[in-house]
Amino acid sequence: MREGENPDHWKGNLDHLLAKPVKLARGHHAAMPYVEVPAFLNRLREQAGTGARALEIAILTACRSGEVLGAEWSEIDMDARLWTIPAKRMKAGKQHVVPLTAPAVDILSALRGDGAGVFMFAGAKPEKPLSNMAMMMVLRRMKIDVTPHGFRSSFRDFAGNETSFAREIAEEALAHAVGDAVERAYRRGAAIERRRKLMDAWASYLDARKGEKVVSIHSRA
Repeated sequence: MREGENPDHWKGNLDHLLAKPVKLARGHHAAMPYVEVPAFLNRLREQAGTGARALEIAILTACRSGEVLGAEWSEIDMDARLWTIPAKRMKAGKQHVVPLTAPAVDILSALRGDGAGVFMFAGAKPEKPLSNMAMMMVLRRMKIDVTPHGFRSSFRDFAGNETSFAREIAEEALAHAVGDAVERAYRRGAAIERRRKLMDAWASYLDARKGEKVVSIHSRA
């Protein structure tokens, strides 16, 4: 049985989530309402291929697609359940440490078991990562009109609407700068464990509601 954040941390009652108005998109990144993500993730897990697994990791970690697709096995500490993305691969040029949930570790363990090269999500040529369009192609194949980046908005809306975690924790989980440099350095150590609890809450939410049938306005006929 997977361990995750206690659902008591969620502010909302799951029975009433569908009644809440949810912003559908931010900017040009079309996003899926977070209440629809569990059912979508259930469908995604039925999709074969490395691109589908990369998208699954992107959803579970709330990372940018480029950060996921360029991930190297050397960045992963399975024992500590941490993924350290070097500054050179981050949009803001700052190292980002991602706490890995049990479902994410399960996916990565299966991928590594298939024979690991340099990249977690290798392309047709093992020495190169998947194309930056790999996740988008999965969504198109599934006839879903959102972008991979939009799932970051889904996560942020979940954190803000359904948990009691501080705004700063959610923003840091998205690798957004919060506060000045001194404040960020002071918070860094403890914040990782608080972010782990937030990511566990997200994974638990996705797993708890995965079997629910939700009519998505983002699916193409």
